[in-house]
Amino acid sequence: MSSLPLHDWNLAPEAAIALQRRLAGRVERADRLEAVRHIAGVDIGFEEQGTITRAAVVVLAWPPGEKGEWQVVEQAVHREPTRMPYIPGLLSFREVPAALAAFDKLAARPQLVMVDGQGIAHPRRLGVASHLGLWLELPTIGVAKSRLCGTHAEPGPQRGDWTPLRDGDEVIGAVLRSRTRVKPIFVSPGHRLTLATALEWVIACLGPTKLPEPTRLADRLASRRGE
Repeated sequence: MSSLPLHDWNLAPEAAIALQRRLAGRVERADRLEAVRHIAGVDIGFEEQGTITRAAVVVLAWPPGEKGEWQVVEQAVHREPTRMPYIPGLLSFREVPAALAAFDKLAARPQLVMVDGQGIAHPRRLGVASHLGLWLELPTIGVAKSRLCGTHAEPGPQRGDWTPLRDGDEVIGAVLRSRTRVKPIFVSPGHRLTLATALEWVIACLGPTKLPEPTRLADRLASRRGE
């Protein structure tokens, strides 16, 4: 799944911030989605006191079986030395290179990618999911466990209830109650999707737990619980 390089990764924080501002203008916020046969989930973990980045990608067949069972088509893990310390707002420069290397190990090409992290719900509108979507040239969705920016009301208590995540007058995501009376998750379009479509897909992929199945399984693999 190699793609043409967008830029060099070895950048100082100031240069990385400037690049984010430029790339954000290339993010497509309209739906451009092929018929979905495979959905990938992506998550990043760290090993050896954070010195090794561990990227995990799990590819699932869509739709699930009649009884709701998910078929894992393929999965890949890539490890490499961590490139950048944790800097809020620059997580994609720390995580995306390893994720791209994991995607390069796949034989199957997904039509949709769910990423543990932010999409446009980012101060410069280029979170991990948006940045990865530009590199892969695929529709992506950010599914985060916490808020990076923006304000919101509390969503209703039932599964499927949601409220807009706003930054000023701009809606940048949704705060979704993915499991009844459990803390919500933060959904934002990454690339080539509207918020409405991103929400539809996340809700369609919910299982019995808080996270949608693609990122739940990737989270297990990234944290070595899936081995």
